[in-house]
Amino acid sequence: MRMAKSVHVEITGRVQGVGYRAWCEEEARGLGLSGWVRNRRSGAVEAVFSGEPEAVDAMLQKAEEGPPCSHVGKVDILGEVESYDSEFEVRPTE
Repeated sequence: MRMAKSVHVEITGRVQGVGYRAWCEEEARGLGLSGWVRNRRSGAVEAVFSGEPEAVDAMLQKAEEGPPCSHVGKVDILGEVESYDSEFEVRPTE
């Protein structure tokens, strides 16, 4: 049985007001990932990507690029977290 990988990340740069969350949801679902994404009041975007290690790694690479109107400064991995088993979702700003 393969182990899932689950990471908590913070994305900074020009990532709010550019469709980053919707783009992130579409990309993550396309890779078969579970987890969530939300805006932070600080101006960052926070997310959890959970699934097959290769898919999580692919999403981390995509997160560094972001959607066309964004400008990602940095993707910080805040740590590994418990696997998230439900559908990928957009959460309210916190």
